[in-house]
Amino acid sequence: MKAEIGLLFRFWGVRGSIATPGPATVRYGGNTPCIEVRAGEHLLIFDGGTGLRALGDALVQRGRPVHAHIFLSHMHWDHIQGIPFFRPAFLAGNHITFYGERKGDRSLRDILEGQMKDPNFPVPLSVMESAIELREVDGHTSVEVAPGLWVDMLSLFHPNECLAFRVRHRGRTLVYATDTEHRPGGPHAELVAFARGADVLIHDAMYTESEYRGGKQGWGHATYQAAEAVGRAAGVKQLYFFHHAPEHDDAFLDARLADARSAADGSMTVEMAREGETGVI
Repeated sequence: MKAEIGLLFRFWGVRGSIATPGPATVRYGGNTPCIEVRAGEHLLIFDGGTGLRALGDALVQRGRPVHAHIFLSHMHWDHIQGIPFFRPAFLAGNHITFYGERKGDRSLRDILEGQMKDPNFPVPLSVMESAIELREVDGHTSVEVAPGLWVDMLSLFHPNECLAFRVRHRGRTLVYATDTEHRPGGPHAELVAFARGADVLIHDAMYTESEYRGGKQGWGHATYQAAEAVGRAAGVKQLYFFHHAPEHDDAFLDARLADARSAADGSMTVEMAREGETGVI
């Protein structure tokens, strides 16, 4: 890695709620949320949706020990259903650290074990042969993954709650804020402060304004306009729309991106998150 590079990132899953494979979603992708972030030799993974399976296969093919830090925004199924298929976790010699919130009296271990118990899944979490570490966090946690590499957390508005993550390394900042809804009167002030000056903001953009007003209030997701409002208020350099609705096919997403770019004022680059896309900051 060149000395001037702070963070590398790649989208392995960008879809919300349920995986949507098929010809109508092939360009933007149908896997549920998973983002790889590299800071030098350190591997961070944000969310364990179905995109995690392909990332795991790619890591195994490299033929080197895997030391991964997996940050789970929340425990809804579309964000954890790739974990039972993450091959590095089943191989001795690897080390996987999961970060996530406990839910009431259920620990992080209880939650991850729960989705892999009979009759839902035939292989329990205990079969994983890698070294597994589980760290419970909340919306006030900051973790120094390695010297100078920080991940900060913030609670978002979403049913059963959700965490946003801010990665800081070598003066670069990437913010991941999926599954969040904004209250009337403007963008979430704490999230704006959290994302202030970020190089990249990956933000939930599941609905159009008409879809949202047509019965989606309270579902815990944002509109394209709300995502843009956060990005502009926070002064971010690049915004990615993320967590695409299952019914939004490639043509629909093309049109929404064109709308956003036609209304842009030049202060912020706007992109539509696409499976397989990479970025460098």
